Amino acid sequence: MTAAVRGWAGGLNPLVVRVLSGLLLAVLVGGLLAVGRLGIYALVLAIGGAALWEFRGLSRRMGHRAPSWLLYPLGLIFAFSGTLLAGLDLELVLSVALIAGLSVFLVLPGRREGLGRWAMGLAGAVYIGLPFNYYLLLYENARRAPGVVWLLLILVTVVVSDAAALLIGTRLGRHPFFPAISPKKTAEGALAGLVCSVPVMLVGGTFLLGLAPWHSAVLGLLIGVTAQIGDLVESQMKRLARVKDSSNLIPGHGGVLDRLDSALFPPIVVFLYASYLHLL
Repeated sequence: MTAAVRGWAGGLNPLVVRVLSGLLLAVLVGGLLAVGRLGIYALVLAIGGAALWEFRGLSRRMGHRAPSWLLYPLGLIFAFSGTLLAGLDLELVLSVALIAGLSVFLVLPGRREGLGRWAMGLAGAVYIGLPFNYYLLLYENARRAPGVVWLLLILVTVVVSDAAALLIGTRLGRHPFFPAISPKKTAEGALAGLVCSVPVMLVGGTFLLGLAPWHSAVLGLLIGVTAQIGDLVESQMKRLARVKDSSNLIPGHGGVLDRLDSALFPPIVVFLYASYLHLL
């Protein structure tokens, strides 16, 4: 974020900054989704690239900085492995990453940290890249309804789940939920997020995707559970890195990963469930 933007944001009420930047982000994402395939692929490149950059910063603070030459190419390959790069031999890529990647650290300075850095680079590429791969697989393989509807329903369900967890947790929360990782989260908030995710997907899945109500409810439950797991995973990373936010890219919100964490795991379980039961 530039100094000019920081100055502008600093002169406004924090809540106003948060709302305005959130609205701008929603407009940008919605606009790219409306463009179609080109916009969606551009969105993956932009958000995925920013998320990988933030993960690299977190990894440095966690003790083993992910090497850029491994993190970014592998993240890109994983993100497009099922679509644009479907013809690429993923086993070959992983073999090269294993042999060549580890061999490099035999000669680079700081060999003591080599294995940890290699592992962090591979972990970051999988953590960021694979979820985007499943979003694209949902988009490209959907036949029952337009792929973008699947994507939007997942995102809306995640947002509602997060909002419900925050609202109920703040107002009614009394019992800590994973206090060692995220002290402010409560069991009441987690339950509210889980409960609210089901009706959103129940309505959307039934009327927009043409799914049986019970399939829609199961998908809502899966999204609610994995959204909260994703949120806790990123919270754990930030705690290990001793930072409040993954970056300051989004005024009032922190980083891309701070907004993306809950949305990373849901597309994986949705695609696996829907494709296994031939619901796409």
